[in-house]
Amino acid sequence: MACRRRPVPHTPVWFMRQAGRSLPEYLRLREGVPMLESCTRPDMIVEITLQPVRRYAVDAAIFFSDIMVPLKAIGVDLDIKPGVGPVIAQPIRDAAGLGALRPLDPDDVPYVTEAVGALAAELGPATPLIGFAGGPFTLASYLIEGGPSKNHDRTKAMMYGEPELWAALMGRLADLTIAFLKVQVAAGASAVQVFDSWVGAVAPQDYRESVLPHTSRIFAEVEALGVPRIHFGVGTGELLGLMGEAGADVVGVDWRVPLDEAVRRVEPGKALQGNLDPALLFAPWETVEARARDVLARGRTAEGHIFNLGHGVLPSTNPDVLARLADLVHEASAETSA
Repeated sequence: MACRRRPVPHTPVWFMRQAGRSLPEYLRLREGVPMLESCTRPDMIVEITLQPVRRYAVDAAIFFSDIMVPLKAIGVDLDIKPGVGPVIAQPIRDAAGLGALRPLDPDDVPYVTEAVGALAAELGPATPLIGFAGGPFTLASYLIEGGPSKNHDRTKAMMYGEPELWAALMGRLADLTIAFLKVQVAAGASAVQVFDSWVGAVAPQDYRESVLPHTSRIFAEVEALGVPRIHFGVGTGELLGLMGEAGADVVGVDWRVPLDEAVRRVEPGKALQGNLDPALLFAPWETVEARARDVLARGRTAEGHIFNLGHGVLPSTNPDVLARLADLVHEASAETSA
């Protein structure tokens, strides 16, 4: 309801990367199982997705997967190395490399269809299941750089210097994201989020010219599926208006921009999601509570607000603090709306 900017009894809350990361039961289950393998085992996907729903009074479950899963599914040679992140064996840096990116077919990811279906049945209509996929800039950066990058220099070099190759690569990645989201919605996901995590590295003019057309196509294709669409990136304060233009129903805001300022930057007709700094969860509870109440107060200036962190749960976060935070959000927002 909040995604559609409709009245709610309290501000809904979920946490990016709530499925896993900090939960001891997740660490026990994942012990000895590589990340990408865990994303292809339906029983494990279901259990990890449900673990935080059991722990916290969150208003949505987030599908346990990884933005690299569809790339792996179409045959890209990659691995997610602990402490490093995604590593690509053969980076794509020329037209010949585009041949590695074939279209995604639902049969490439049967484990996604099976797990989402089981989760939708388990959660029922009361708890939405959020599916997700990576945004095209972020996927392109991993493919071009060969792994995580601080400056995205090779990525930007292609964007600036080889615009036709860049457009072709972004087009194929947009197709991949659309197909991956469609599989999840067809299986029962009730909302989707596009994580274009590193697109904040791009200046507004370059975003408009080189990223926005592809992101807009993703959201336009998904619109027909009838589920709420969320758009999120890190360090995107200067891009919030453009991200609103891309077509999602909800714009995610990281912790750098107060929500009332984000309201001024994002066009009307959008809900906002965010945006407590994940590092705040290591502070004394009095500080966490004060900052959370401030986020809620600023969020009331938006047409709709979903409480979340300004990025994902950090691995060493105390789960008890997250549980207490979810309860606080419900209690404090219900008091205000009463």
